[in-house]
Amino acid sequence: MFEAAELGQKISREEYDRELPKLRSALLNAHLALRAQKFPVIVIVSGADGAGKGETVHRLNEWLDPRGVQTHAFWEASQEECERPLFWRFWRAMPGHGRIGIFFGSWYTAPIIRRVYGEIKRSRLDTELDRIVAFEKMLVDDGAVIVKLWLHLGKKAQKKTLEKLEKAGRLGPDDWKHFKLYDRFTEVSERALRHTDTGPAPWHVIEAADRRFRELTIGRTLLAAIKQRLDAVTRTAASAPGRPATAKVLSLVAKKPVVRKSNSILAHLDLTRRLSDAEYDQILGELQAKLSRLAWVARDKQRSMVMVFEGWDAAGKGSAIRRVTQAIDPRLYRVVGIAAPTEEERAQHYLWRFWRHLPRAGFTTIFDRSWYGRVLVERVEGFAPVPVWNRAYHEINEFEEQLSEHGIVVNKFWLHISREEQLRRFKERQRIDYKQYKITEEDWRNREKWAAYQGAVDDMVARCSTEFARWTLVAANDKKFARVQILKTVVASLEAAL
Repeated sequence: MFEAAELGQKISREEYDRELPKLRSALLNAHLALRAQKFPVIVIVSGADGAGKGETVHRLNEWLDPRGVQTHAFWEASQEECERPLFWRFWRAMPGHGRIGIFFGSWYTAPIIRRVYGEIKRSRLDTELDRIVAFEKMLVDDGAVIVKLWLHLGKKAQKKTLEKLEKAGRLGPDDWKHFKLYDRFTEVSERALRHTDTGPAPWHVIEAADRRFRELTIGRTLLAAIKQRLDAVTRTAASAPGRPATAKVLSLVAKKPVVRKSNSILAHLDLTRRLSDAEYDQILGELQAKLSRLAWVARDKQRSMVMVFEGWDAAGKGSAIRRVTQAIDPRLYRVVGIAAPTEEERAQHYLWRFWRHLPRAGFTTIFDRSWYGRVLVERVEGFAPVPVWNRAYHEINEFEEQLSEHGIVVNKFWLHISREEQLRRFKERQRIDYKQYKITEEDWRNREKWAAYQGAVDDMVARCSTEFARWTLVAANDKKFARVQILKTVVASLEAAL
């Protein structure tokens, strides 16, 4: 991919001065139009040392409306970042709808450098590149525009540039060290670019020796990408004149979810299992004592844990979570209750709000409802079109695999009760004053869609129960039995991990 960039392309000062004002005006207008749209633009600035990456970032910030740009420089990972999976630092920096995020350094930097210095094998590099391709596809599928800029310098040009930077006192700490491995960097970088040069997120390799050529080419590339998407939005709106936006969404909603009956996964769960009060009190105390000790061992060994609680309305998720948290020192855990997304969260990919809550090393995060809302509530209620919730299974598995690879212990619980037991609990909540806040009209509406939700749960368990993040189906007609099963699972998973 670098051959085409080694053509000594230059632009005269006269042409630059003539073209720059027009480019800046067009780019600013496109950026202002972008601010009203429901998609972000992600600009990745990568390439050779001395190729003007920093100058490019400065120039883009100068040309664009500063109120709609976020710039993030990724260099050495902080302690906080090292305690989370690799992509956590990038998810935190994602721009919302209508904004531009400029990434100086990105998810490409570490794999390339580690391969150049022999820290990983080529097979591992390819595995990490595959993950990047999947990550970028997920962002593009959600509407993001990704503009990937690789600023290239030939070996002679890079040496000359580094000498100038050294004389000016602006040389980076690793620039000469990397230059000694120029051929190796070129080989690995080209492999990375070819591997990740996809239709949804192509690379733009730009010769960077001539500043004027570099700047105009970068500006035009970004402008073309934004205008292409804006034009596509305009064409889509024009193709359905007078058609309400809600109609567009509903037209994409799937046929009714497949509902399993006799072969339902949930139907095989034995809901008759129970514990006596005496058994419960004894076992509960023993398990909570074990979990308390294990939580401190996990803290000492820097092993994190994530727990996901899903289940039917009134299945006992809240009381089960309380039995878990009673056993853990309050300094070691956090419970995150998930409700309808906020305006800020709706402007991001749906996984963004979960990535940002991942625990530090040695701590636990408990999600009361979770990312599975995409394939449950959003699927059944028609909030997500078919392609959106259908691709979410793969996205979720990829997300959970990254947690597991980082050493996070993942426990996922579905609390299952019968329709009859749910009705009994609903009526109890209506009867008892201090429980009335727990029952809403939405609970009754959801109950009417029991069969559709059961089909969605069956699909969720079948497609997202993996070797690194299995679902535990909890028979919850008896709350005591359910709490003990959950505690046993958490203790067993921690003991295995530690």
